[in-house]
Amino acid sequence: MLPVGSFEQHGAYLPLSTDTLVACAIAQEVAAAFPVHLLPPVTISCSHEHAAWPGTVSISSVTLHAVVRDIADSLRRSGVDTLVVVNGHGGNYVLGNVVQESTAAGARMALFPAAEDWETAREQAGIQTSLLTDMHAGEIETSILLHRHPELVRPGYETSDFEADDRRQLLTLGMSAYTKSGVIGRPSRASAEKGKELLASLADSFGAYFSLLTSETGLPAVVDRH
Repeated sequence: MLPVGSFEQHGAYLPLSTDTLVACAIAQEVAAAFPVHLLPPVTISCSHEHAAWPGTVSISSVTLHAVVRDIADSLRRSGVDTLVVVNGHGGNYVLGNVVQESTAAGARMALFPAAEDWETAREQAGIQTSLLTDMHAGEIETSILLHRHPELVRPGYETSDFEADDRRQLLTLGMSAYTKSGVIGRPSRASAEKGKELLASLADSFGAYFSLLTSETGLPAVVDRH
């Protein structure tokens, strides 16, 4: 499993490494339930929409594509033919292309979690904010960090709620056109318990991926991870 995060602003109360910490938390939760191996994370990715805020660092989508592809190729040379990319940053659109191209060429690769996995986790954890509204530094990310890294969550999330559901020009204008604080979501509703339940649900959802990737036929099999 390869966690891919980012290095970008997350309001005044979450660290620049939030997406990396979230991706690692998901991968670690999965590794506690399934026989998978963890790679160190990719910590800088495609955060160009956050460039208006100091501290944000990005690489090109071409570079990220090449890094993940090269890691997969290196693993195959070592006899490891299956790679799961755990994405912690919504702006890493190119990861979907990496997986599509790799699987079309016969490799075993998956991108996790999917939007449907996040929706299931949101419902099971009692997250009140929709995935559309909870775009950045909101209830989900703040909850996961309150659970896994509470020492990194600074005061202020309780009063930083901001909504901007219509973001149709995001790729053209960037985040700064929609929020002055860098926050889009409802972090005030976050809790450590919700973060714990989010990760537990995502680990459960990974069962289908594990079955698919380890099946000789390429078709899902029933796996009892307990």
